[in-house]
Amino acid sequence: MRGLGPFLRDAWHLARPYFRSEEKWSARLLLASIIALNLAMVGMSVILSFWNRAFYNSLQDKDYKSFLDLLFFYKPTPGSGFFGIMPGFCEVAALYILVAVYTTYLNQWLRIRWRRWLTGRFLDRWLADRAYYRISLQQAAGNGVGTDNPDQRIADDLNSFVTDTLSLSLDLLSNVVSLFSFITILWSLSGPMVILGLNVPGYMVWVALLYAAIGTWLTHLIGRPLAALNFRQQRVEADFRFGLMRLRENVEGVALYGGEAQEHGGLDVRFQAVIANWWQIMQRTKMLNALVAGYGQIAIVFPIIVAAPRYFSGKMALGGLTQTAGAFGQVQGSMSWFVNAYASLAGWRATVERLATFHRAIEAARAAAGQGVRADWAPSGSNYVLEGVTLALPDGRPLLAPVDLALTRGQSVVVTGRSGSGKSTLFRALAGIWPFGAGHVRRPAGSFLFLPQRPYIPLGTLRQALTYPASVDAYEPAAIETALDDAGLSHLRPQLDVEENWAQRLSGGEQQRVALARALLARPDWLFLDEATASLDPEAEAALYATLRQRLPATTLVSIAHRPSVAALHDRHLVFERGRDGEATLGEAALKAAE
Repeated sequence: MRGLGPFLRDAWHLARPYFRSEEKWSARLLLASIIALNLAMVGMSVILSFWNRAFYNSLQDKDYKSFLDLLFFYKPTPGSGFFGIMPGFCEVAALYILVAVYTTYLNQWLRIRWRRWLTGRFLDRWLADRAYYRISLQQAAGNGVGTDNPDQRIADDLNSFVTDTLSLSLDLLSNVVSLFSFITILWSLSGPMVILGLNVPGYMVWVALLYAAIGTWLTHLIGRPLAALNFRQQRVEADFRFGLMRLRENVEGVALYGGEAQEHGGLDVRFQAVIANWWQIMQRTKMLNALVAGYGQIAIVFPIIVAAPRYFSGKMALGGLTQTAGAFGQVQGSMSWFVNAYASLAGWRATVERLATFHRAIEAARAAAGQGVRADWAPSGSNYVLEGVTLALPDGRPLLAPVDLALTRGQSVVVTGRSGSGKSTLFRALAGIWPFGAGHVRRPAGSFLFLPQRPYIPLGTLRQALTYPASVDAYEPAAIETALDDAGLSHLRPQLDVEENWAQRLSGGEQQRVALARALLARPDWLFLDEATASLDPEAEAALYATLRQRLPATTLVSIAHRPSVAALHDRHLVFERGRDGEATLGEAALKAAE
């Protein structure tokens, strides 16, 4: 965990932008209203302190009229009270309830608006410049910092940050105002006390200060490890949840392998980390709760015991004693805010640390967006050109030696090579998303579509999956149905508008056919396929390539493949060859005729 100074700067940098955003005036107005209502509640607590003294004095004096007036109406109090009048309990209570209701209501309103804005901001930055992709590559390589479980950080941590920041800051403000409001009352009520021959004025104020200081020091001593433990708990919980999600997404593969025991073992390991860390939190929380509970119980009678000598000596009435005890409780409680809020502060600090590290990872990824292989538009010409392109792995190891290459429009190209040689990495570099390496990829004017081996099938209807990333309104219904037929998925026509998890329902081959249907709809000028037909049998693969040639005569095909039958369907053949030093080269090869 970072020091207190850097942590507070992180919290400030996370909180400040919203109140300077396009919503700043509504945000500031809501915050000011909430603060005003909180201060009004403190003011009513001060009024009730004086009401409490007058009420108990009426009981001590057996003054029935004053008793009723203080309950239901008001009581004139010349020279004291508020404008010479002490309001009745019912009026103060009704106003208190109204203020409390709208304090919560406006607080929730500000929370949801703030969370909405923060979520949009983090999503914008995470998705901008493909920061999410670079972060995932760094994490997969084991050198990502603050990049684990971005879904949790955006969905859960932002919500916790907004909720805890508002509640803790407003609670602190209320306690500070209460402290200064009641410390004056306590000073005037407690009077002096002679200690070791020294006359100490307002002695109960000093007693409250000493009591709170001891409690705060002990609380920090016992509860300090909770911040780090809460930070780790959020991480291990997210890791366990991610493991369950992975199992859910790959149920068929696990079932076919009979890997239930292995999956169970892996989930057990993740869950044991949850249990082990939770056990440490339990032990530390038990110690902290014992201190806080004991501290709170002693605080109930402690002020009465301290003030009792003045009461029994006749220097203080019963109402004064109860007001003194109440004021002492308010002062001691305000000074002990750190004690009572320690567990919440520890959780809030863990949330801030997670969001801050995630934010730094996003900014670092965006700052590096212009580094590595750079993709830009060719100033002229119609070819796809690689100039001095080298490729590397996320850990810096070289993958492809410098290569200069021109892909000619209208000439279909196939790239082959041994598994792991770097073909798919070249595919990503051609798409302009691979950030590790150097050189330039010059792209001609026109449209491009890249189909990976494992297609992405979004949530929603099959029609939405077919038109992705465009909207369903971008194509005529007849064109969508024709593309479905051409891709060999005619049997799915009746289910085009069925909303289902199609990524789990469709087979690997069907998912690749959906991706090819997208290409038939989009009609790109350049179509890149990274083993995009590998799940199909050779006959279906050849038929689909023939369909692509027929339906997209103006489209240039660039394929990465293993099968010789696919290579024979192209005009040009490039081969990846890995050298002894692990670095690959890209060369030309003669095409073999299809058998």
